[in-house]
Amino acid sequence: MSTSQHVRDAMVPEPGALDVTASAQEAGERLSDPAVRAVLVVDDNKLVGVITRKTLVSQVVAPGRDPRGTKLGEIAEPPLFTLDASMNLDEAFRALEEHDFERVPVVEDGRLVGILSRTVLQRRLAEDEPPPVPDSG
Repeated sequence: MSTSQHVRDAMVPEPGALDVTASAQEAGERLSDPAVRAVLVVDDNKLVGVITRKTLVSQVVAPGRDPRGTKLGEIAEPPLFTLDASMNLDEAFRALEEHDFERVPVVEDGRLVGILSRTVLQRRLAEDEPPPVPDSG
């Protein structure tokens, strides 16, 4: 009997989003890490948008706005794509492949609950057995 796995089983929880009231400066600090491709923006844990380096250049640098005074809620772009936490992993993988996305925000009732990485998902789907349950001690 095979148990169907869902996005919530493979996602990375709490992706470290910034609030809409955070400044463009804070997003820039996060994006200065080459491993960080985008900063997720939330309003009361609801995903409202995404900030990328491109967003900062087009919305802050080019127009000459003050990065400390510019709130993320003013410049965040709507997320291109999200996955629901209850979606089947196979479906999620097909969606990531089809759109060629590396990482996608995971939502549950509009609330940001995690992020799904295509690399992690590929590894997960390649495993024949479920991963061991971590110790809660």
